Amino acid sequence: MSAAAVRSRVQVSASAERPSPLRRGGLASRIRQGLFNNVHNTVLSVVMLVVLGYVGWHTLRWAVLDAVWHADDAAVCKQAAGACWAIVGEKYRLILFGTFPYEEQWRAFLAVVLILVLSIASGFRRLWSRRLLLAWIALLPIVLVLMLGGVFGLRPTGTHLWGGLPLTLIMAIVTVAFGLPGAIFLALGRRSQLPAIKALCIGITEITRGLPLLVVLFMAAIMLPLFLPTTFRIDKLVSAQIAMVVYFAAYAAEIVRGGLQAVPRGQYEAAEAAGLKYGQRMRKVILPQGLRIVIPALMNDIIRAFKNTTFVSILGLYDILGATGAATQDPQWVQFAPEAYLFVFALYFVFCFSMSKYSESLSRHLSQGRNY
Repeated sequence: MSAAAVRSRVQVSASAERPSPLRRGGLASRIRQGLFNNVHNTVLSVVMLVVLGYVGWHTLRWAVLDAVWHADDAAVCKQAAGACWAIVGEKYRLILFGTFPYEEQWRAFLAVVLILVLSIASGFRRLWSRRLLLAWIALLPIVLVLMLGGVFGLRPTGTHLWGGLPLTLIMAIVTVAFGLPGAIFLALGRRSQLPAIKALCIGITEITRGLPLLVVLFMAAIMLPLFLPTTFRIDKLVSAQIAMVVYFAAYAAEIVRGGLQAVPRGQYEAAEAAGLKYGQRMRKVILPQGLRIVIPALMNDIIRAFKNTTFVSILGLYDILGATGAATQDPQWVQFAPEAYLFVFALYFVFCFSMSKYSESLSRHLSQGRNY
């Protein structure tokens, strides 16, 4: 090798090992280079810092320093200069549990606790086991017994009395639990070689995706009973749940189909060469890889399904957002509705942010050692 080539390689190696300007120095150096590296950036940074400081200070005073945290009478809040968080303490039962009977709200609270405990446990990969799966399978009948009552001495409670956070969580979990398998079947059916199955899956997916969720909910609540015998009445909550499942399945099906198409063709050929049947190829080779690829997009759809539960309020079902709207109708507290909605916003943010971070962690874990 010539001397020039050796010097070139040494220079390339040295430049690769040399840290970038943004990585040299401490935090103060990075801030100076990123925000105050020239006159224009310095002026803009100073203006933004002043604005953020002004807004942040007034927000802190309104939300914390001058806020009213507890009051038995709304008149106390009217005299205060800050936020009235006392409305949450005054109306939290109606916000969290809707019109569920007051004396029986411990059942709804227990149902929420069970759902949250299993959800948190599922976030730890070392707890993944057959027992955890069986616990999730047993969760639905236990929650239904707690919410419906009528057995074990529990007072019967119709679904028209359900509301608040339990209704939101139950609808979201059932939507994903039944909609995800439906999405997989629709995605596989759309790639089927059988024309009838392929046309049926395409029709269901495209028609559902072409309609707003509100229209699907109205069709499930109004049109579906017209095709059923007059002696058979479908519960309003059940019809709304069916609409949510179908809507989620139609959107998630395209995500799953994208994941199946992203799996290298060699994986299909290798599974077929190994003598695996179609079901075995899909279950053991193709689907695990395809679903791993689309975890971020799939979790985005799951988060959207969780937030879409607010639309059931148009059918007279009081989810946590609808229950909050009902709670703020009290004439004494109506002017403090923004604080109540900010509380609900915080709940939604905690749930959605947690799902987003879990999706990121899971995707990163499953992608280790993968080249595609």
